[in-house]
Amino acid sequence: MLLTEDFLHYVWKFRLFDRQNLLTTEGEAIEIYSAGLHNTDSGPDFQNARLKIGDTTWAGTVELHLSSSDWQKHNHSVDSAYDNVILHVVYRDDQPVTLANGRRLPTLELQNRIPDELYGRYHQLIFGEQTIIPCEATIGKLDDFTLRTWFTRVLIERLEKRSMAVETALKVNRGDWEETFYQFLAANFGFKINALPFELLARSLPQNILAKHKNNPTQIEALIFGQAGMLNEDFEDEYPRKLKEEYEFLRKKYSLLPIEVHLWKFMRMRPQNFPTIRLAQFAALVVNSNHLFSKILDTREVKGLRDLFANNRVNLYWEDRYRFDKPSKPSSKDLGAASVDVLVLNTLVLFLFSYGKQRQQQHFVDRSLKLLESLPGEQNNIIANFADLGVKAASAFDSQAILELKNHYCNHKKCLECGIGNKILKLA
Repeated sequence: MLLTEDFLHYVWKFRLFDRQNLLTTEGEAIEIYSAGLHNTDSGPDFQNARLKIGDTTWAGTVELHLSSSDWQKHNHSVDSAYDNVILHVVYRDDQPVTLANGRRLPTLELQNRIPDELYGRYHQLIFGEQTIIPCEATIGKLDDFTLRTWFTRVLIERLEKRSMAVETALKVNRGDWEETFYQFLAANFGFKINALPFELLARSLPQNILAKHKNNPTQIEALIFGQAGMLNEDFEDEYPRKLKEEYEFLRKKYSLLPIEVHLWKFMRMRPQNFPTIRLAQFAALVVNSNHLFSKILDTREVKGLRDLFANNRVNLYWEDRYRFDKPSKPSSKDLGAASVDVLVLNTLVLFLFSYGKQRQQQHFVDRSLKLLESLPGEQNNIIANFADLGVKAASAFDSQAILELKNHYCNHKKCLECGIGNKILKLA
């Protein structure tokens, strides 16, 4: 029988074993008042357990092993952290254990007390040959309440982990939420492939400089394209020549150092996603927004939030251009609805959540979750695979939860730590 200590921990924690006539290996009766709190740090596996062994009630720690001989293998006999262990729970008892004070450690053997059905479901999850996720044969049969409850849990985990980057940036920016939001928003304008140069651009061009030129769109565009390293050539068109002239003046005025132009990626991209177009869209947003993060905090309606990004007209020069000096077929270069939703998902949701958590204002956290529920679910292979299993993403709330579930639970077979895995294991 293939077992892991994690499974043994799970069985003990939820008391999923036959508890009738519990006896130690020496024949003393055991009553379990509390299995204890699972300890994920160093030291005994469960703390603050309360048991009655024989006629004595004990309070202390419980240690679990597959075999009792593992006590010696793990050198617990010479570790004072294990001196207050009151019960040794093992799958098989193959060797008596004596504590440093000479007392025989009471041992509970579970080898014949774990239901075959429970083990069978566990074995199928952990050792079965699945192609998508461990519970692919069962997850589609679970009730909506179980799925929704766990989706909420893993979604919060995802946002909390992503919020750590916001907290780090806030410290660097001395608590300036507007500047931090501006930097993250810029990075997300890069849509993954150009996220790094966009972030470097924002860090090299603080908001306070842009704010001084709010009333001059040409200077805003010059600063953004210039700092992107894209105004170093000799141009034919009047528009880039004007930008270059403005930038040369502003670069000297503010002692600016542009980023390297080679950082921008154009290869294997749709022209609509070229960094030149994304920079033009970003410049249009900067021109038309002032104290953007404050506006987001004050805007409650989803449509209002989308409008902050959607109603920004890109310079008409780009109507028939994707790159400087290279005419193309005319087309709109304004941010599309799908791009707006990606920015809302990756930036607004994160910052509303982070702000609410740090300021201990739950209504901002709630708004971030409601915003996710209003956004369409993402489309990718993971979401499609879950849909094939009967778990469809009705919104970005679901798709974000599914991504977290797949990447941080399913891929690592953490079924024993997963609410969905727990439900499946406990099915009658």
